[in-house]
Amino acid sequence: MGLLRSLSELLLVAALSIAAGAAQAHPHVWITATSEVLYAPDGSVTGVRHAWTFDGTFSASAVQGLQGKTNGAYTHEELAPLAQAKVESLQEGAYFTSLKATGTFLTVDAKLSFAEPTDYFFDYKDDHLTLHFTLPLKTPVKSKSVLLEIYDRSFFIDFQMAKDQPVKLVGASADCKVWLQPSMGNDRDRRMVQDASEDSFKEGGANVAVGLLFDNKIAVDCP
Repeated sequence: MGLLRSLSELLLVAALSIAAGAAQAHPHVWITATSEVLYAPDGSVTGVRHAWTFDGTFSASAVQGLQGKTNGAYTHEELAPLAQAKVESLQEGAYFTSLKATGTFLTVDAKLSFAEPTDYFFDYKDDHLTLHFTLPLKTPVKSKSVLLEIYDRSFFIDFQMAKDQPVKLVGASADCKVWLQPSMGNDRDRRMVQDASEDSFKEGGANVAVGLLFDNKIAVDCP
């Protein structure tokens, strides 16, 4: 535990700037995530389905200028161009999603490749946007264990898993088990990040990879 705390302090404290009037620090966007790991009838993992709810500030900015038929409400069709633009923009960050597997014919932590996203759309409810999208694997794979990770390495986006039913297994055997692994970072670390100089998050800066401290890891084991 001491080693993990040392890493946290190295990444977070080294570039702290408490000067008044400093530029707004990371993170800039907050997402509450729920995810599903998808299985085929033969037990193969076929992909991941996400539902990401954006913070109120981002949501208000994103829908600004949109004309809905009902004031303050938007249909999937009205939000379709926004959903497409958002999904395309996520590609640069590899959708902030990693899926690794261990099993027959696979090396430990073999990273799996995703195809283009499908079934994407935005919901708008209670002044928040929720992006739904599916990341199918290019090649479905049979594996007894998979590790799903959701995070932004640069911590521009702060991903936190939903408190209620954050992860589901769809089509998996009833014997499969899923659990969240605690991240190294905590609420105290998040407050420290907010006090850090924005320059420290740029390439070469002390906090360029601080998002690794807030990696959401979901482990799945099947018999």
